[in-house]
Amino acid sequence: MLIKNWRKEIFTIPNLLSLFRLLLIPVYVNIYLNADNSVDYYKAGLILAASCMTDMIDGKIARHFNMITTVGKVLDPLADKMTQLTVTICLSLRYEVLRPVLILFLVKEIFQLVAALMNLRKGKALDGALMVGKVCTTVLFLSLILLVLFPNIPMDVVNAIAIIDCSFLAVTFVDYIRAFFGKNAKVHDIDQ
Repeated sequence: MLIKNWRKEIFTIPNLLSLFRLLLIPVYVNIYLNADNSVDYYKAGLILAASCMTDMIDGKIARHFNMITTVGKVLDPLADKMTQLTVTICLSLRYEVLRPVLILFLVKEIFQLVAALMNLRKGKALDGALMVGKVCTTVLFLSLILLVLFPNIPMDVVNAIAIIDCSFLAVTFVDYIRAFFGKNAKVHDIDQ
């Protein structure tokens, strides 16, 4: 009985799609870092697009077919964050102006992890990602895919993307600080 429940918890279509997204990360890194022509950059961009599509699909499947699992609640955001981190690192190697985006991304994610663990120890948690976090994730993915697909994009556009990404990350960071520790914090008891 326990094994059957364990398999049901792990081996769902949404979880397998999240695992697939994690497996795409080293493939992307290999293609992007070794790219020497526009076809290679298009391949890397297609991998990211596939990752984004499976991210949207796995959530819809999980909700529609009641396949939401505890493992999925960890695996899905892990795949998102690892993909964003990997792409941001790769692009920061090419465009120095994106290093503040990488730093702000890391600071925000580390804060969220520490704050979540602190609240978890108190038996509290957020209900899920804030809407501003979802918007920020979308903006980051779109801008990063754009930079991957068009490696010869003018530096003025790269600078504008860096400013936009930093702005969204900063606003999201502040909202998560408020959500975890603000006057109207959005954490609730886990038992509820």
